[in-house]
Amino acid sequence: MRALIRRSDPKTLTLDVNHPSPSPADHPQYYIIRTKATALTRGELTWPEPLIPDILIPGFDLAGEVLSAPTTPGKHAFKAGDEVYALTTFTWKGNAREISVGHEDELALKPKNASWEEAASVPLSALSAYEALFVHANLKLSKDSNNQITRVLVTAASGGVGIWGVQLAHEAGAEVVGTCGTSNMDFVKSLGADTVLDYKETDVLDWVGEDIEKRAFDVILDCIGGQTLISAWKCARRGGKVISVAEPPDPKKPTKGVAEGVEGIWFIDKANGVALGEVTSLIERRKCKPVVDSVYRLE
Repeated sequence: MRALIRRSDPKTLTLDVNHPSPSPADHPQYYIIRTKATALTRGELTWPEPLIPDILIPGFDLAGEVLSAPTTPGKHAFKAGDEVYALTTFTWKGNAREISVGHEDELALKPKNASWEEAASVPLSALSAYEALFVHANLKLSKDSNNQITRVLVTAASGGVGIWGVQLAHEAGAEVVGTCGTSNMDFVKSLGADTVLDYKETDVLDWVGEDIEKRAFDVILDCIGGQTLISAWKCARRGGKVISVAEPPDPKKPTKGVAEGVEGIWFIDKANGVALGEVTSLIERRKCKPVVDSVYRLE
């Protein structure tokens, strides 16, 4: 089969047209899946994992068709012919290959109203936002759930994780503020943001400072890091949470100006087929939508 191979020394990305194809005999506990599309996470091609011989193929988002179910005894949730998608494990080969593998815990049925490319754009980004909001921030995925958390800030709201942060927080009934560039303001508004700030024109810390009682946030989902993450700490209200997918927030905590009880949270996203199934439902009910910027052939 064809597969993309990434190596770090020297730094190369090549197409192997004769790469070994995974088989049920070699992977009895896994589904064998024909890859229809994969996605590369920002920065992925600089990750150190390809130094490990078994992790040379990039692309941890997967959308494809099941060729065969696990050969281990027992009932399996998916069957040959099912259209599925997943975030697959970071400790194994990625999915930039014609035939890939997926564990049942990773898989969910692909949204019926999403293309292969749209489906492949979803898992890592959506699950990152899902875990941040519904696991670490304790929001509930229902506007009728009386969420105690009411104000959410999403930085880089037009980026991969930001898109899902805005949509999922909106679906949870939160008041959502997003930051982005000038050209993306209308787009972020269309995702469900109540207020959109152009980071080139408005410093979010200054904006919050104009009326801190009203504008401070219960939850901040930071997708940028650096100075933005430093400022985020001062934008959280008492007992709030600063959750970052860009870098650990605690080393960026200022020594002054942070409200009492603000917590910094850092996590590495995990595969979660059950949560991805909830995302499928949201997409099929047109409560959320995937967004694709560009599509490339494997070559």
